[in-house]
Amino acid sequence: MKVKYLFILIFAITSISSAQKSTLHVLSKWKQYSDKENALYHYFLSQAVDILNTRTEETAELKTASDWLKRSKEVREKLEIGVGEFPQKTPLKAKVVGVIHKQDYRVEKIIFESQPKFYVTAVMYIPNKLDGKTAAVIYVSGHSKVAFRSSGYQHVCINLAKKGFVVFAFDPIGQGERLLYYNPKTKKSDVGMLTSTHSYVGVQCFLTGSSLARYMIWDGIRAVDYLLSRPEVAPNRIGITGRSGGGTQSVIISAFDERIYASAPECYVTSMRRLWESVAPQDAEQNIYNGLLNDIDFADWLEVRAPKPALLITTTKDFFSIQGAMDTEQEVKQVYHIFNKDKNFSRVEDDVKHSGTKKNREACYAFFQKHLNVLGSAIDEDVDTFTPEELRITETGQVSTALGGETVFSLNKKEAEKEIQKNISSRKDLSLHKQAVVKAAEKLSGYIKPLKLNDIVFRGRYNLDDYSIERYFITGEGKYPIPFLVYIPNNITASTILYLNREGKGKPNKKKDDISDEIREDIVELVKQGHVVLSADLLGIGEMKQENTHPKIFGKEYGEFDQPNYFMGLQLGKSLIGIQAGDIQRLVLFIKQAKWFSENRGVDAVAKGENVSTALLHSAAFENNFSKIVLVKPLISYSSVVLNKYYYCDGIPPFVPAALTAYDLPDLEACLNRTKLLLIDVQNQLYHSADDSAIDAQLGFVKKALGKNNFQVKKINDENKINEAVCDWVRN
Repeated sequence: MKVKYLFILIFAITSISSAQKSTLHVLSKWKQYSDKENALYHYFLSQAVDILNTRTEETAELKTASDWLKRSKEVREKLEIGVGEFPQKTPLKAKVVGVIHKQDYRVEKIIFESQPKFYVTAVMYIPNKLDGKTAAVIYVSGHSKVAFRSSGYQHVCINLAKKGFVVFAFDPIGQGERLLYYNPKTKKSDVGMLTSTHSYVGVQCFLTGSSLARYMIWDGIRAVDYLLSRPEVAPNRIGITGRSGGGTQSVIISAFDERIYASAPECYVTSMRRLWESVAPQDAEQNIYNGLLNDIDFADWLEVRAPKPALLITTTKDFFSIQGAMDTEQEVKQVYHIFNKDKNFSRVEDDVKHSGTKKNREACYAFFQKHLNVLGSAIDEDVDTFTPEELRITETGQVSTALGGETVFSLNKKEAEKEIQKNISSRKDLSLHKQAVVKAAEKLSGYIKPLKLNDIVFRGRYNLDDYSIERYFITGEGKYPIPFLVYIPNNITASTILYLNREGKGKPNKKKDDISDEIREDIVELVKQGHVVLSADLLGIGEMKQENTHPKIFGKEYGEFDQPNYFMGLQLGKSLIGIQAGDIQRLVLFIKQAKWFSENRGVDAVAKGENVSTALLHSAAFENNFSKIVLVKPLISYSSVVLNKYYYCDGIPPFVPAALTAYDLPDLEACLNRTKLLLIDVQNQLYHSADDSAIDAQLGFVKKALGKNNFQVKKINDENKINEAVCDWVRN
């Protein structure tokens, strides 16, 4: 029987090639969508521009110092929520572990704990000739593997020390002697270096409702605490500076710590609009959850501390838009003018790329000399710098191997465990729990329920022996298309199936003019059973696969991360999953208005791949309008991503920021009480087949909620057997 069926299937497909020379691509030769690979980016950008235009109108109405102080208070509250709650202050347990003596200054090597056993490695440059307490400048390194040991960063620190400043430079998380995911054999991070590492652990923090910025800001706050413990430092004369990633930290630390009097960020400040229009959002610590949704622009980070002195150090050829820096300068200048402190704010620029220059360094020295009251020349001197080895602080050169202790992952894991336990406790009252889960998931994912179809475009039909294929697109949540195919059997006897595949609605067309090469055999199997099948490309898939403008390679085992689109959504209170969930409902609306649809036969759904499975799961929980669902290779849980050190990240990960503060994927599955749900080859956080113990531990709750007849988990790795299981599930 199977041989006969296979013969019919092969005949049906191969007969196309002799009669048809075309393509199943829906958007080919449709010029309006020639930039469709950037559809998600354009949708996010349009939302951002609307928010920023409203912000401009609102800030233009602020005319007095009291107006701005009121706004600063509101902005600070929003920043505190977006960054996350800081921990309690604990003993620093600071130790000086070495000293280097030079003619004009000495360098102390220091280790302190910004949180218990969360070690920070640092150096302090102390002028030899001090007449009482003096000003101190915190130097925060940019994205250099060796951090403050980079000769360019040392140059600034030593110049400041020779001019009479105490300078405190520490290793940012993931840099210098604080590498994350450090592998002693390779002496590198297993998930890539610097910004890659930051984004990798940052995604885990965001899932928990926290942020990497929170950890970095806290290190800076505790650095100020340490400075205030030193007899050399005048408490009211503290400044901060740093370039690139150090510019980021200079901005965010000084916005949160009022004890920092003067701030001089270098090669970072632009405007949100120009950033999004150009290189788009950068790595994790530069992004605040719901930041733009709460009207936070670059200017706000500076204005919350106005009218304290600030200097923007910029370069005209920087990838951080100079026009954005100029736009921000104009707004902030007006605020300082209202406070009658015009001389406390300025900007300097030089005509180079993303780097330091003599002109900009001298402007920085002069700024601190003026506002921190240190007399002397601002001339940039040639100085001898140390080798990275000379400035090594720990015995092994890495905190992880010399001291052990906590990491961002381990600290975030502890917080995640608390949130997960709250969720498990909530499941005891299942009825109330499910209501709360759906409500929270809708809000956190940014889901918007579609009420109608705005547009339906028919693109043609192919008539085959036993069925026809129709091509369509409809308009999605944004002004982008959702291309899809409808397979209609000559004799409809079964349900309509919404089919999603992470690889796209059809196979890549190698011949480019032969649709037989594009048709997925598993779809044809369903059509032969009498099902109408709608196969769609959601955002980021198939014809709608987005351009990966700034990929971060986490290594062969850990994937490639499309950070710009993920972080744009994060700042807007949106997620790709929430958008896709809404677009799935648009496809359901299309199905239910089609002339071939029968309410009696109903709608089922099949999703193959962790990303589309997660989107379908959210959509089904929100609206509950599928009779049967099959998820092939679904992610077992969000918990698995934060409770394990390593996870796989592909493109825009199917992770809803802050989800674990309210729900996990098994909670959504438990909400499908009117649906028969089959999970095939459940995947762990590395996208490998989950083991039985993990499945029992995390999905046993779902089986209890839905009943064994309505919920099954199968371990099938063979593609043909998977397709057989899918057909059996939707047929029975």
